[in-house]
Amino acid sequence: YVHKVKTGTLSDKEIKRIGFPWSPALVERSRRSVGGTISACRAARTDNIAVNLAGGTHHAFRDHGAGFCVFNDVAVAALTMQIEDDIRRIAILDCDVHQGDGTASILTDCPDIFTFSIHGAHNFPFHKQRSDLDIALDDGTSDEVYLAALRKGISRALELAQADLVIYLAGADPYEGDRLGRLAVSKEGLTERDRFVFAVCQTMRIPVAVVMAGGYARQIEDIVDIHLQTRTAASFT
Repeated sequence: YVHKVKTGTLSDKEIKRIGFPWSPALVERSRRSVGGTISACRAARTDNIAVNLAGGTHHAFRDHGAGFCVFNDVAVAALTMQIEDDIRRIAILDCDVHQGDGTASILTDCPDIFTFSIHGAHNFPFHKQRSDLDIALDDGTSDEVYLAALRKGISRALELAQADLVIYLAGADPYEGDRLGRLAVSKEGLTERDRFVFAVCQTMRIPVAVVMAGGYARQIEDIVDIHLQTRTAASFT
């Protein structure tokens, strides 16, 4: 699959499943996204927290892409950190509104990488994979219910994972104005989400690598605002 992406020999069906037309620029962007997440993981080890302004392509599987995701940067980065950087236990906290199905599939036989996903129950992907801990939310879930489920789920995930590193997918798509999200979380709710994740990791002394993941708001300025809020919250951690 990787060879076909690099050489432009994907079938029409494979390209349609990814959702983007193939181009050399797509290949370069996809590869750099993976490299950026690996770099963020390494920077987090020394700086406590680091942000890749890309990444979170969690619908890519081992042998195919899907849902606008070509390579699964999070899974590759987690495995790379284990193999090359002597990080043993990793927790992936996926707060994109869509389940991290590719991540769960790739890492299903990796007991030292804990996968957590909080997502819309009735949203894409319609055939879910099994993460180590999944929280599925009803359409229209608003701040209070979302944040209560998030706090409980992440606290439980980190308790079970006993992680040496966290990779956090800070998706902008739970936002109430997102075209594809189907939840009703405000910008303030998403800021509180970020602050909680960073605070609990800081308390537990776990370095955090942040990736941006999805965002499909009707107004692109809203996506920028939400991602900027994440970066700002990280800078004050």
